[in-house]
Amino acid sequence: MKRVESIQILDLGALGAQIQADTSFAEAVKAALQLRGQAQEELFALARESRLRGFPDRRAEVRSVIEISNICKQRCNYCNIGSEGTTKYVIPSDDLVEIAAFLYRERGRRVLLLQAGENKDRRFVANLVRACARIKERMPDLQLIGCIGNLSRAQYQALREAGVDRYLLKIESSRPELYESVKPNDRWQERYQCLLDLIDLGFMVGSGIIVGLPGQTEDDLVADLRFLTDLNLDMVSASVFIPGHGTAYAHCPPGDVDLTLNFMALLRILNPYALMPTTSSLEKLKPDGQYLGLMAGANTLTVHDGTPPEFQHLFPIYDETRYRPNDAHLRALAARAGLVVAA
Repeated sequence: MKRVESIQILDLGALGAQIQADTSFAEAVKAALQLRGQAQEELFALARESRLRGFPDRRAEVRSVIEISNICKQRCNYCNIGSEGTTKYVIPSDDLVEIAAFLYRERGRRVLLLQAGENKDRRFVANLVRACARIKERMPDLQLIGCIGNLSRAQYQALREAGVDRYLLKIESSRPELYESVKPNDRWQERYQCLLDLIDLGFMVGSGIIVGLPGQTEDDLVADLRFLTDLNLDMVSASVFIPGHGTAYAHCPPGDVDLTLNFMALLRILNPYALMPTTSSLEKLKPDGQYLGLMAGANTLTVHDGTPPEFQHLFPIYDETRYRPNDAHLRALAARAGLVVAA
């Protein structure tokens, strides 16, 4: 991947007098995060210019997600997946292969996200490895993305050898204290080492943060922007905080969508060659939120058409009224944003 000098890219174009007057990176980022109205539109335009440099064909990637299991070893304060009292499920390996084949054959999908709660159980991972190997044997041009949290290096290597092309592992926050306050059963250093292992093993690696976490500051967002950019990732993301029903943060206010969109725009400006999703959480909090994410520089869309209907309510993310966009809706959003959909 091509490297980009952060300050040079950030200084491209007119961000408005407020930013032009600032001399430091941190001050410029903080000013940009607060832009609204016409100034925000100018920031988004800069982000789209950056995206056009990295993706001159205006391609937007569409991927299907299969939520393969809701068993999760974490008990994050913001998430209710795998909470006590929830019926647990794992999609059997044979069914997973057939679902992938259906999406490939009937929907024309060429990118598939395999998502689960964080689970490094040996049997679970071994079964997933076997299923991935079978999927790649039948459909070698299908890009597989893993997203099941912290694993051992050996488990990551097994997934890579089975043909998994990419891996998503959100850092949530680049500040260890904040990370461990929202994920009390995990340690930031272990998470970071997992990212380094994934990069070293040759995955296309993605990571991202949540904007609006309780205790998060503007200084955190500045550090997050630096952290994600310095990793030189293939995929970057920012989602807006939504307090999960029944979680420790259930009564906390949700994150600010405009702040999230501005962070996304800055992330795109600094990472023109990375894929970046527009997440369903934006739409959950603001009408047309996913379209605005595309206008702020995103170029990845996730279709929730892989999880069997009988399991969907058991993988709620934040609540059972989770927004699940379909293929036609996302394609229409991409067309409105002037992007060309790639399966």
